[in-house]
Amino acid sequence: MRIAESHVICDIIHVSGYLWKAGKVLSDEEKSGLWVSDRLRQILNGRSSFVASGIRRSATRRRLNKRTRKSTDSCATYLLSHSQYLKYDEYLSKGCPIATGVIEGACRHLVKDRMEITGARRGLKGAEAILRLRAVKISGDFQDYRKFHEQQQYIRNHRILYQNPTVLED
Repeated sequence: MRIAESHVICDIIHVSGYLWKAGKVLSDEEKSGLWVSDRLRQILNGRSSFVASGIRRSATRRRLNKRTRKSTDSCATYLLSHSQYLKYDEYLSKGCPIATGVIEGACRHLVKDRMEITGARRGLKGAEAILRLRAVKISGDFQDYRKFHEQQQYIRNHRILYQNPTVLED
């Protein structure tokens, strides 16, 4: 039996949130976007520890007070403590997603939009059945599923009756 390789990956959007907070402290308002994109590019190239040390060094050189420095230290600490999950260069080369937006969008499309219809009442089994059918429909496999389902229904409900006609006699 082969065990699948798995990776824990920090969402790049989450990482960029820390960078924006640090960028507001360490760069001018007009240039904060450039500051963040430069650091984000470095992180995408596998240099999160380098970015963290640069943020700390910049905060120290500017002699920021403890309160002002909080977001820069928070960002640097996050980058260092999660560096093993920020190897975006490796993840991207393997084709791994680095943001959950696609997954969250699919969940919203598949689950939330259907389950939050006003007045809809269903139990766990009914909800699961609806979500399975919705997933089959969204994937484009509904016609194949329908043929399979009809064939299974025929086997369960009709074929047995015609194999042994005495079943029909009362």
